[in-house]
Amino acid sequence: MKRFLIINPGGGSTKLAIYEDETCVMSETVAHPHDDIAGFTDVFDQLEYREQAIGAFLEDRKVDLTSLDAVVGRGGALKPMKSGTYRVDRAMVDDIRAGNVQAEHASNLGPLLAFDIAQSIGKPAFIVDPVSVDEFIPEARLSGDPDLPRKSLDHPLNAKMVARRAAREMGTSYDKINVIVAHLGTGISVSPHLKGKMIDVNNAHDGGPFSTQRTGGLPVTQLADLCYSGKLTREEMFIRLTQKGGLAAYLGTDSLPAAEDMVAGGDEHAKLVISAMAYQVAKEIGGAAAALNGEVDAVIFTGGMANSDYLVELIKDRVGFIAEKVFVYPGEHERESLALGALRVLRGEEEPRQY
Repeated sequence: MKRFLIINPGGGSTKLAIYEDETCVMSETVAHPHDDIAGFTDVFDQLEYREQAIGAFLEDRKVDLTSLDAVVGRGGALKPMKSGTYRVDRAMVDDIRAGNVQAEHASNLGPLLAFDIAQSIGKPAFIVDPVSVDEFIPEARLSGDPDLPRKSLDHPLNAKMVARRAAREMGTSYDKINVIVAHLGTGISVSPHLKGKMIDVNNAHDGGPFSTQRTGGLPVTQLADLCYSGKLTREEMFIRLTQKGGLAAYLGTDSLPAAEDMVAGGDEHAKLVISAMAYQVAKEIGGAAAALNGEVDAVIFTGGMANSDYLVELIKDRVGFIAEKVFVYPGEHERESLALGALRVLRGEEEPRQY
């Protein structure tokens, strides 16, 4: 039996778990109050704060660190990397600490947290399918401006997990099918997967459908005018695009359940906004189908907003013609994916990748 500590740092929480082989034997989501997080200048300043939260979890659950075979952290927006399980080494840690990342996000703390704990007990640390997994085909990299290449930054850890799960339910393997995965979370990413490779995706910070907090793609000339209007600083503009857009901007709430309650109460504007979000997701799925030449075995919905039957049905009504199979796996499956990725390596089923 292999035993792992799983560490998944997010913007407002650190999700922790202990796995024994494929089984989660304990888990906890440690919430970090907004006021606590706002007190840090940048993500890396949170390292000690997060370590204390992990220590409290381990002490409360009476976890003996020496019983662990590995520590597995969520991988962040590192340099472009192939899909797979990576052993966290000094080169990776030094790169992150030097700020050599593609974006600032709490997931960048995952390798650091896992490495420090693993080093203390002389066991390996791993990351699995980091945010920066890059399997783009050449055509997907061009944006229209050579100075602004499209980047592969999204939700591969969860997307590949649910794609593998759908493949099993279809009686086949991930590397033999074509699927489209719509991750419906705080950021929405839609990715076409061609025979086990994620060949394109909308970076949820840079474009695609609007979500509960993010604007998604915007009219670029109007955006340029707004950026140079003098009304907003760069920081204010960035917050507007990534934290105060979408549902938050249109409805004054970033809660989809709250927005659905507004619809149930007869609010026609709220109904239009949610319908527009579903419409944009459907269009992105249609684009992903074109990237796969229309050869799509399944469309898969996942992420927190996939818990909403109302939203999912709005999208399915528009994309049902694309594939015979449609799967809905609500929530995120990242902790399980981290555990299984490390388990494949420790069982000798897969070679760990070198950073």
